[in-house]
Amino acid sequence: MANIQFRPLHDRVVVRRVESENKTAGGIIIPDTAKEKPQEGEIIAVGNGALDDSGKRVPLEVKAGDRVLFGKWSGTEVKINGEDLLIMKESDIMGILG
Repeated sequence: MANIQFRPLHDRVVVRRVESENKTAGGIIIPDTAKEKPQEGEIIAVGNGALDDSGKRVPLEVKAGDRVLFGKWSGTEVKINGEDLLIMKESDIMGILG
């Protein structure tokens, strides 16, 4: 886990992308310019949860350390302590890898 000095608000999470493979299953090396950004990442920080209509806090289902899948264009790219990270809402996450 990273030691970051940042805590997202409400139902937002901070995600570190997991690097994709440099080779295909057949052994072909993929150059950096042809790679797509990975849609898999690790949660490194979570907010406290959103407020519902009655003002009650709804906790997030994900937690720090979870590996998740998210949409290709999800989140906002930021640089924190020199590391490229994503900040996104929990609703942008498609699922948790078990």
